[in-house]
Amino acid sequence: MRIGEIAALVGVTARAIRHYHHVGLLPEPERRPNGYRAYSVRDAVLLARVRRLTELGLSLDEVRDALADDAGRELADVLEELDADLARQEAGIAERRRRLAVLRAAPPGETEPVSPALAALLAKAPPTASPSAAMDREHLTLVDGSGPGGQRLYAALGPLAADPALLALYERLDELAAAPADDPRIPVLAAELVAAVPDEVFAAVPAEGAVAAGFKEALLAEYAPAQAEVVRRVMEAFMERGRG
Repeated sequence: MRIGEIAALVGVTARAIRHYHHVGLLPEPERRPNGYRAYSVRDAVLLARVRRLTELGLSLDEVRDALADDAGRELADVLEELDADLARQEAGIAERRRRLAVLRAAPPGETEPVSPALAALLAKAPPTASPSAAMDREHLTLVDGSGPGGQRLYAALGPLAADPALLALYERLDELAAAPADDPRIPVLAAELVAAVPDEVFAAVPAEGAVAAGFKEALLAEYAPAQAEVVRRVMEAFMERGRG
């Protein structure tokens, strides 16, 4: 293969290949009698690996170290690794296209790019005009994409999300929007919100799901004073219940 052919095959520019030769990252092949470089399949495999590693954010020095670790490996092994990597990329692209198709099919503003597990959970929640309920559902997107642990949590939340009684609690929280932070309704509502969450939810919370520094303060700032006091009490009760 000539330099233009291998560049097209791997998906890089001829200029990039010449740079890799210049810095010693890619060995320069022998030239044919006509002066053109003659690239082999192994050169293409090596170049593809360089491209993949640089796309992952590795510096050229780091790429050189990674390639040194592969020295002496059989070509079939390297090809198998590259094929497996392409299969992973293909699966990821297919999933992203599936989610994109859902977004394109929905009316504007009726959906957002969330995981299938969270989308299924939100589908169970009845329609509501409650600002507090809408905010709570938005907050769920912050923990989205947490893998199997997140899927277990969403499954545990399913019955709660579908419970109409929860909407009544959200509406009572809405009523505190203009109330002072010492409103007598606060402790009663906080206790009822905590009691509404089943034990299965706490069992499904991933152990590594630590709250990021500053998150609690940022979350409370989203609410009016009386509402923030309810949410603060609920969060503290949840932490105590989770430790238990």
